[in-house]
Order: sequence, then structure tokens, then C-alpha cells
Amino acid sequence: MSKSIHQTRSEFIEKIGLMAQADGMPRIAGRMLGLFIWDGEAVAFGDLAEKLQISRGSISSSTRILEERRLIKRVAKPGERQDYFQLADNPYVKMVDYYIDGLEQAKSEIGRTLAEIPDEEQAVKARVQAYAEFYDLMSQAVSKLAADLKAS
Repeated sequence: MSKSIHQTRSEFIEKIGLMAQADGMPRIAGRMLGLFIWDGEAVAFGDLAEKLQISRGSISSSTRILEERRLIKRVAKPGERQDYFQLADNPYVKMVDYYIDGLEQAKSEIGRTLAEIPDEEQAVKARVQAYAEFYDLMSQAVSKLAADLKAS
């Protein structure tokens, strides 16, 4: 027997939560992102807690994280007092840009450490240099991905 669309939706939301958790984001924030991707509409703050069966406090902290990463945006509806949230424009480009920022920060930190290693510590310097080069290549590859996404 095939799954209902409701079951598929629920499983998708949970999968995005697990994927977000694996990437270091709170699982609830990932579940919220999954809901925004699937439903494609603005959702009231209070309705998020009900739809995902989580506390308003968890909604609050997760919306902050998703807004900081520019994956969702706060919108107003005429005559409504509560906040609504929806998927941001080009969220996947913003997701990649956020990842690039992290790679660049890591490269910078490794570079500062590399500069502090005395030349007589060649073996250590070579290992740290290889690690710096890894981050440089990752940054280049992800930057290309960002450029490709922006062009499409």
C-alpha cells in the first residue's frame, strides 16, 4: 500500500530535521525548514508550534537561527498582530553562502596558527599547511557551487 501525501510530508520534515542536526543545526530548526520548503507558505508563529508539536520557546530559538542564516524571513499580514515566517528568496544560495563564511573563517584561523609555527618545526608546519590547503580547496569548490546556483 502506498503512503499518503500526509505521511510523505511528515517523513520529509523529519528527514530535514535529521539532516540539519547532522550539519550542526538544532533538529527543530531543520524540521521548521522542512515545513517551510514543503508547504511553501507563510506560517504564523503560533501555528508553527501546533503544526510541529513543539514548544513556543523552541520555535523562538529556531526562527532566530533560521533568520540569522537567512533561510527564512519574517513577513507581516495586513490586520494581523503576530509574526509570520516563510522560506526566504533563494534560500539554497544563502545556505551555501553561510557555509562559505564558515570555511573562510576556518581558513583564517588555520592561517593565523600556521604563521605562529616556527620554521624549525617543519613536520608540524607541513601538516598544518596541508590542512589549510584542504580548507582552501573546499572554499573554492563551494564558491563555484554558489556561483552556479546564482547563475541558474
